[in-house]
Amino acid sequence: MALNPAFWAGRRVLLTGHTGFKGGWLAVWLRQLGAELRGFALPAATTPSLWQAAQLQQQIAGDFADIRDASALARALKDFQPEVVLHLAAQPLVRESYRAPGDTYATNVMGTLNLLEAVRATPSVRAVLVVTTDKCYDNREWPWPYREQDALGGFDPYSSSKACVELLCASYRDSFLRTTGVALATARAGNVLGGGDWSAERLLPDILRAWEDGQEVILRYPDATRPWQHVLDPLMGYLQLAQGLLTDAERYAAAWNFGPDSAGLASVGEIVRRLAERWPGEARWSVAGDAQPHEAGLLALDSSKARQMLGWSPRWSLDDTLKQTLDWHLAWRAGRDMNIVTREQIAVHQGGSHE
Repeated sequence: MALNPAFWAGRRVLLTGHTGFKGGWLAVWLRQLGAELRGFALPAATTPSLWQAAQLQQQIAGDFADIRDASALARALKDFQPEVVLHLAAQPLVRESYRAPGDTYATNVMGTLNLLEAVRATPSVRAVLVVTTDKCYDNREWPWPYREQDALGGFDPYSSSKACVELLCASYRDSFLRTTGVALATARAGNVLGGGDWSAERLLPDILRAWEDGQEVILRYPDATRPWQHVLDPLMGYLQLAQGLLTDAERYAAAWNFGPDSAGLASVGEIVRRLAERWPGEARWSVAGDAQPHEAGLLALDSSKARQMLGWSPRWSLDDTLKQTLDWHLAWRAGRDMNIVTREQIAVHQGGSHE
């Protein structure tokens, strides 16, 4: 199930969350593949943003609305009549979920419910991909990676909300969508890195902001180990999976992991050290001394299923990922056309080469 540009040319795709970090990269990629694309999302949450830096507002049509607004979501699907729906809109931050648990559950769970109800009312839809997270698993701090059949859970409200989304999707797939010919899958990916992410309380954006201002980075969880990967690696998996949903629903309508190989596992402290080696200036960091909200210390994904059934695998190593991310950011600082830079990185990744 290799990525097939001809498959996407002219195909009607509704993408929620197109103003976000992952959604913005996916929107550029879908346009590059020739898809007929419409977005549905809130305005970009940060300034600057990938949406603004890559001038996406001039290229991608869509609605600025909230997925908690069921009627707006239903109208968008009815008006556009998409064949494929890619659902990335979410409240994606662990620490924000501690501050606003109600909003997190409302956006992630009820927003997904609204989408699935809108899909049921839109006969044109044939495939739906809902993106969740690797944090949806009941994390026991095991030394081995989690597989799709392992138990769901979640200590913090964000992780728990995404486990709820997984259960919701499984129920709708079995109760409603399969019998009407709509293929529904969920995708669970690890921590993604890449240019154009200015989110608060994410590792690389926090590092780059601090070092640009000549400040010290304060690490909250320096020993936390995560599966790091460039944003384009899981996005390629999403595109391959969506192709599978349209060609063989029974085979592909399920939950899927998209994580790096073992070389992509690294602690927060190791990421900072590797990035500091590439940073063109002073790079200082220290460890926070105050108590922090709970986050898992160790989490890894087993992506054997995606490798074997989709032919998917990460194309960029951790060093490639950090290089491409920093190259993008430095190009933005230099005033380059970031739409061109973004498209160039997609082309390099799609071609399977390394710079």
